[in-house]
Amino acid sequence: MLKTILTPKLYLPIVYIVGAIVVYKIIIHLLNKTLFKRKGKKKTTFQMNKEATIINLIKSIIKYLIAIIVVLAILNLYGVQTGAIIASLGIVGAVLGLAFQDTIKNLLSGITIIFDDHYVQGDIITINGFRGEVIELGLQTTKVKGYNGEVLIIQNSAITSVINHSMYDTMYYLSFSVSNNVSLKQLETILNNINKKLIKMNEVKNDMQLLGVEELCGNHYIYKVLIDCKSDNHYAVNRAFMKYLKEEYEQNNIKVPGEYLEVKVGNK
Repeated sequence: MLKTILTPKLYLPIVYIVGAIVVYKIIIHLLNKTLFKRKGKKKTTFQMNKEATIINLIKSIIKYLIAIIVVLAILNLYGVQTGAIIASLGIVGAVLGLAFQDTIKNLLSGITIIFDDHYVQGDIITINGFRGEVIELGLQTTKVKGYNGEVLIIQNSAITSVINHSMYDTMYYLSFSVSNNVSLKQLETILNNINKKLIKMNEVKNDMQLLGVEELCGNHYIYKVLIDCKSDNHYAVNRAFMKYLKEEYEQNNIKVPGEYLEVKVGNK
């Protein structure tokens, strides 16, 4: 009775399964501990998202490979000719490859997108004129959510070009009109006050640069500044700048310059 219970065909499958789980846990532990764990410059959000995407992809591949090896080992233990099965799978794979060419194209395109740094989940991108946030990057399709809530679902193989607005930080050049009654010295004092507020924003990385007068107009002049902000956050920075500028104008009794209309009268 005891010999029957302790036969290899009964306990070895359990050993294989438990051993596979242990091996998977060890590999994943080493993967999380070593992969991308390099000392140096601080990583950008894009780099962290990319690394997380790659790690999840590698984990899935390892899990399925271990599962296939365990299944084949158990079948071999029970006398099944696994070599014939593998050969059959090769033939079936060739047939399925022909039948699912589009699926394979999407799969390869998805891998290319991940490893060639096209974009990762969380990035703001533009595809075929549609702009939004990548909410899901799969090996078959990419889902992009627009600012109005609409979601674009596109096959990876159909993506021929993409604009990534989140890959690098934004150097935002902002121009605004100032009344001629406001001296440059007074304006720069106002801008320095605004800078103290802007630099506290998470979106702003460095102090605002005052570039100077860009254009002289009839009753006003155009002044330009440069704000170094995080990728695709210039809309929020622009709104904050205009808010603080208006507050400074009100505190200093400065009127916002109206439109300057130049009328030319000529002979018929």
